[in-house]
Amino acid sequence: MKNRRSFKNTYLSNLLHIRLPSVTIALVAILTLGKATTRADDRDADPASIPVMRAFEDPASGQVVITAADRTVLRYNYRTVEPDEEFLLKVLPENRKYALARSNYIHPLHGPDGEILTTDFSPDHPHHRGIYWAWPEVDYGDQRGDLHALQRVYARPTGNITLHSGTEVAEIKAENLWMWEDKTPIVREQTNIRASRAGERGWYVDLKLEFTALVDDVTIARRRTDVYGGLNTRLSPVQDLQLLHHADPADSQPRRAWSDSLGIRAGGNELVGFAVLEKSSNPHYPGDWIMFEELPWFQPTFPAKNTRFALSSSEPLILEYRLWIRPGGQATTEQYVAEWEAYNGPSEGKQAVSAK
Repeated sequence: MKNRRSFKNTYLSNLLHIRLPSVTIALVAILTLGKATTRADDRDADPASIPVMRAFEDPASGQVVITAADRTVLRYNYRTVEPDEEFLLKVLPENRKYALARSNYIHPLHGPDGEILTTDFSPDHPHHRGIYWAWPEVDYGDQRGDLHALQRVYARPTGNITLHSGTEVAEIKAENLWMWEDKTPIVREQTNIRASRAGERGWYVDLKLEFTALVDDVTIARRRTDVYGGLNTRLSPVQDLQLLHHADPADSQPRRAWSDSLGIRAGGNELVGFAVLEKSSNPHYPGDWIMFEELPWFQPTFPAKNTRFALSSSEPLILEYRLWIRPGGQATTEQYVAEWEAYNGPSEGKQAVSAK
């Protein structure tokens, strides 16, 4: 079941801008979204014909929501979201330049019992926004912008978005443009978010991100080329937080890598695991492991340390990741290996690994 939405360009129309309510009200609204509403036409339909996995525009927020039966899996903020006045008062004056409108990110991502796994509009780092893919050093010719901290270059929706609902998966395919000074398009981004029906091992959200240069001389890099940049994850407050990472030695074949976060999440009482797997076909695989436990925040980085990656107009940069969400604590090494192989393909030869 496919549905093409005709959103108008956010930088041309206020229809794509929404203003956040206060932080308290916003949290209540997010918790409420943990349960999906049922459409009138679904109530009268043959149950076998109703998609278990649905992707649709939420009438309350105007954003795109993926649900599994009666539970919300995630919200993709395709429309531009702006901070409200009450939130700005909580941000230090010197940090308010980062509390800007943002779009093209996932928040909230929900846990098995509706827990909120991500945070948006945090007063300490107002540019952090759930799960987002962005780089702090975007060079356009001899100029530098910061897609991560929302300075000079911004991802904006074009209105080209397709939603798919089905028995096993729901999918979002959306186009965004990186706008230099919110005026000049320099990169076309194709975002593919695919959520799978929950099984015994939890559920998966697969991300496929494609970036094509629209102009010459566009490069992306990590902060100072050796810190953070790539797939960013700002977590909600976590009780008993554990951040884990494993990467096989550089000469391993295959070379497996995974990251995991464990703990009791906002709105819940039980341990929830939220792991990130990288596609081994990603350039510069595996990324370095960067974490800031005090926030909490973590990521597998891209590109490699001390490099700048030039975006091409003829061959897109493709980055793919899998988010694995499940109840419970740390998985066994065998379970992590099985998940890596399920995502990347079976290994030719088994190698002993130990989680770090």
